[in-house]
Amino acid sequence: MNSVFPTLSFVPFKPSLQGVPSYLHLQPLYPFGYCHYSKISFRSSLSNQIPLISLHSSPKMQSLVSAAIPSSEGAISTVNFEDFVEKDWSVIDFDETNSAEEHLQKIDHIIAAGKIVETSKVLVSIGSEGFVDRVVDSSRCQQLLVVHDSLFILASIKEKYDKVKCWQGGLVNVPDKWTPFDVVFLYFLPALPFELHQVLGSLAKHCSPGARVVISHPQGRQVFEKQREQYPDMVVSNLPEKLTLQSIATDHSFEMIEFVDEPSFYLAVLEFNANNLV
Repeated sequence: MNSVFPTLSFVPFKPSLQGVPSYLHLQPLYPFGYCHYSKISFRSSLSNQIPLISLHSSPKMQSLVSAAIPSSEGAISTVNFEDFVEKDWSVIDFDETNSAEEHLQKIDHIIAAGKIVETSKVLVSIGSEGFVDRVVDSSRCQQLLVVHDSLFILASIKEKYDKVKCWQGGLVNVPDKWTPFDVVFLYFLPALPFELHQVLGSLAKHCSPGARVVISHPQGRQVFEKQREQYPDMVVSNLPEKLTLQSIATDHSFEMIEFVDEPSFYLAVLEFNANNLV
């Protein structure tokens, strides 16, 4: 993977860290390399994307830290956090169609489809904080890895759950050290900037026999279509139709065992059959 910042060193200004949320003191939280930052975005490269969050919106964050390229990467380049912006991922948390109880029931349905057991290695890709909270609260597993583009969502998750592993970067580039996965949740597949065959092709190399891949959208295709119109820079791919998903899944040794495509709920469950690998 091409990495502009293979690691980030965070050096706070003193004494202005008093009162800053501890989850933003990133270096102490990741002593074992559980959180890897594969890239960083700048206002100049994201100015045409909406929605965005700027650290100017938080006085506590303005006094934070700078990120520097390690000396092994050549000339040192410093990026002030006040110049850092990222997408507003609250779009995947906001549910305008369901009550809180209905939303929770759908989340539980999605999690149950993964059939997590205590020995499972679980991957959550582009999951909301609420979804990760529910996975942690409802299911014991050997390992939980959260992969996301957002540094701040990962930092917040790591603050709450120190044992949860976090990795910032593309799903298809997840390091082998955390594999093989027994359960994979593609919670918001349309936010992944990869073709479906790339995603399933990568997962076929990193899943254990019998592993389950759960593709979901708790608000369904109707809301997905609205999100794609409103946030074209975030919603960059489709919710696959049944026949399309079935065909691509078969090409990569996955079998579809459940499929629900309702206006207010989308769920597809694939099971990996390693014996069918060519």
